[in-house]
Amino acid sequence: MIKMTQPKMFTRGVKLWVRFSLNGEVIKKSLNIEDSKANRKLATTQIIPDILLKVHTGEFFKNTIVPTVEEMITKSLEIHQGNRNITVQRQYKEKYNKHMVSSFGNRKLDTIKASELAIWQNKLLTKLAPKTVSALRVMFYIVFDDAVRDELINKNPFTLVKAPSTQSIREIKPFSKDEIFKLLPKVDKTMKCYFAIGFFAGLRAGEMMALRVTDIDMKNKIIKVTKSRNFGIESSPKTKSSYREVDILDVLVPYLQEHLKLYPHNDYLFQNTKAKPFNRSTYISDFYWTKALKKSEIEYRNMHQMRHTFASLMISSGEDILWVSSMLGHKNSGITLSVYAKYMKNTKKVRGTFLLAS
Repeated sequence: MIKMTQPKMFTRGVKLWVRFSLNGEVIKKSLNIEDSKANRKLATTQIIPDILLKVHTGEFFKNTIVPTVEEMITKSLEIHQGNRNITVQRQYKEKYNKHMVSSFGNRKLDTIKASELAIWQNKLLTKLAPKTVSALRVMFYIVFDDAVRDELINKNPFTLVKAPSTQSIREIKPFSKDEIFKLLPKVDKTMKCYFAIGFFAGLRAGEMMALRVTDIDMKNKIIKVTKSRNFGIESSPKTKSSYREVDILDVLVPYLQEHLKLYPHNDYLFQNTKAKPFNRSTYISDFYWTKALKKSEIEYRNMHQMRHTFASLMISSGEDILWVSSMLGHKNSGITLSVYAKYMKNTKKVRGTFLLAS
């Protein structure tokens, strides 16, 4: 005989749940609808009666096949495919395989405890920046949330795991002017212009890999940024504001001229030894960047520091913040200031002297 108490509604977050006792066991189940007057009526008249019917017919007791982490990741990628572009989807898949499948792949979702996720998160913090770990956590959180919505598990265990603090995000460590001109001569001639653009124009790695020779307008001294390239796929730049025309500064001119002279028949501005465009910035970093830093005896910093270097040098030299923001492809100067305000030149101007005038 089935012993069951009448289901009672309660709210968790913004969702409606029900709680009831079934043969001595407390059951908590999400109704997958938000708490509102209309939805409470729907739950009372339709959803809860349906639960009661399933209990008495035995359908409620049918075992749900809980997928493994790897299986749910595959399903989650399919669920969100329409909301992500191809490049982002491939990045998600790669990170899932590297950081989640490698640790939990064959485990059933309902066997993973919050303590295990906390330990996994802490291990990542020993080798990755807190901001990166937070991003990976969000990705994994989505997988568990998708499983909750499909009623494959009752609760997302990440709700019990504290997110890492992102206050100590990776430090901006720009290169000095002397370091730039010490480094560039040590770079292989095929990529010297690539790093010069990074330092003197502030383009992102993906934007530089997508550049074609036709995007370089030496007559008007402009670089047209219209694409980004990652994982062998060309897509739109990071944001709408990333579509832009970047000024070619005088210091960059000789590097571009020399590169165009060396490779007059290139389609892409930068091509590998097989005359194909680069697909991954990590290859450029490993094969060219790291070697040049070692030869120059300069402390290692990742390639994105070239962009930080451009911004900090321009701002500290008194260049117009609106121009710098435009060059970087930021949505507005407020974003630029939030990152690089400390590099603004202090002219030690005495403020408020007009108030002393009689």
